Amino acid sequence: MNYMDRSNAAAARLRGFEEDLDMKGNQFNTLISILYVGYVLMQAPSNIFLDRIRRPSVYLSSCMAIWGAITLFTGVYHAALILRFLLGFVESAFFPGAVFLLSRWYKRNELGLRTALLTCGSSVSNAFSALIASGILASLDGTLGFTAWRWLFFVEGTLTIIVSVCAIWILPDFPSTPSVWLSPDEQILAKRRMEEDAAAENEDQNKPVEGFSGVSEAFMDWRFHDRFFIIRQFFPTLSATMGYNATISLLLCAPPWILGTATSFYVARHSDVTGDRFWHITGPLLVGVIGFMIAISTMNTAVRYLSLFFMTQSSVAYVIFLTWALNTFSQSQPKRAAAIALIISMGTFGNIGASYFWPSSWGPSYVNSYLMCILTSTISITMCWAFRGHLSRCNKAAEAEEHAQGLPIGFRYLL
Repeated sequence: MNYMDRSNAAAARLRGFEEDLDMKGNQFNTLISILYVGYVLMQAPSNIFLDRIRRPSVYLSSCMAIWGAITLFTGVYHAALILRFLLGFVESAFFPGAVFLLSRWYKRNELGLRTALLTCGSSVSNAFSALIASGILASLDGTLGFTAWRWLFFVEGTLTIIVSVCAIWILPDFPSTPSVWLSPDEQILAKRRMEEDAAAENEDQNKPVEGFSGVSEAFMDWRFHDRFFIIRQFFPTLSATMGYNATISLLLCAPPWILGTATSFYVARHSDVTGDRFWHITGPLLVGVIGFMIAISTMNTAVRYLSLFFMTQSSVAYVIFLTWALNTFSQSQPKRAAAIALIISMGTFGNIGASYFWPSSWGPSYVNSYLMCILTSTISITMCWAFRGHLSRCNKAAEAEEHAQGLPIGFRYLL
């Protein structure tokens, strides 16, 4: 629901959204990017707050209900700008909060597959939101006097509110919080598992939490400054370049994302088993680059559609990178919470700029846009390579210290 409500403007664009709101020039791009401004501002404070409460299920569900209500009232352009900003404000709580919540329940070698299960929601939403949008846009236009794109916001906003009510009982709290779905023995086991996983690196575990110390610790650690460029917000636009009507264009969005979701499970599981992160990030990014190059090279409909299947593989790298961050920033819970939020925030800055990288004037080939995607993918691979080298040196230093002092083998960063 998080990604469906965030990306519905892209689907609405195919059925008169820009024309009805009398958008000119880059106003649609501004409408897309303004959401991420609110998203950036609130992610770190929200995660720090989440780390200090006992019932994250209530907090995250409440934020979900609020963004569903905001989605319902999208109307005239300037009001839509304000609402999209507020939408980002409340949506910012969910994804980094859910990722942090996973890290409180699962060990380092279990997080890859679980992170994939969480983030597959974005890929599934990209697939099925297109299917839902195609049905709404094709069948509800003019019903009760509302245009099709308004019905899209009505239906998806209402669904989000319904799901948020159910989520209060579905979302877990922390292992230390009493739960109706865990027996006392199971809860003790859950807490003990995480204590054992942190034992090798517990130098920061018992430090008192002071103010926003987690934010300052994470921000001063250079390792969080790394993230990718993504294209999902304009995927319907890319599909539309093949010349089909709005309904067919939205339907064509689904298969590439379904493949991306399936691939993410396999790659994440293989990454957990092998303990490798870098090559499981680099591989999908390189496949995405191949897709961008194919799209640049031809306007043939079949080949360009094939390129979309390659492009969605880049999202697999994002799953592994989030897992790598969780593995690396595990010294203290406040620092981990802040680092997760700051990493996602850094990527959100990319989304703010990326909203202007797909202007209609560059279509239908979007060569310049694809070149930017290739450049940012290359930068991401380079930064991950530097990150891997740094962690490798840290592991060697730890090994040398253990050998010199006769200590048992301790914590090692995953590479």
